[in-house]
Amino acid sequence: QVQLVESGGGLVQAGGSLRLSCAASGRNFIMFNMGWFRQAPGKEREFVGGITWTGNRYYADSVKGRFTISRDNAKNTVYLQMNSLQPEDTAIYYCASGNKSAATTLRDYQNWGQGTQVTVSS
Repeated sequence: QVQLVESGGGLVQAGGSLRLSCAASGRNFIMFNMGWFRQAPGKEREFVGGITWTGNRYYADSVKGRFTISRDNAKNTVYLQMNSLQPEDTAIYYCASGNKSAATTLRDYQNWGQGTQVTVSS
């Protein structure tokens, strides 16, 4: 079982940046596909981006070019660097781990963090 804890959320003005972290406990972190999702009020949880255990990164079109995912396997941590934030990026951000490489759907992730709030003001 993997436990995930997100941090780094907060309030930022449009155009600003935030870096989210997701610390994982448990074994075999290096073998997991890691993903970031977000859920805005009244909306379904949506895929933001992911990184495979080999380090390949992939993103939703809505964040491509603005968000960057990275992972530090020595620290069992995955990061989401968010630049050029816009009010529509306001949501609770969740990290998740799974066994399927390059997964983009919720059902392909088995473990979830509790989420961290990101609010972007205009």
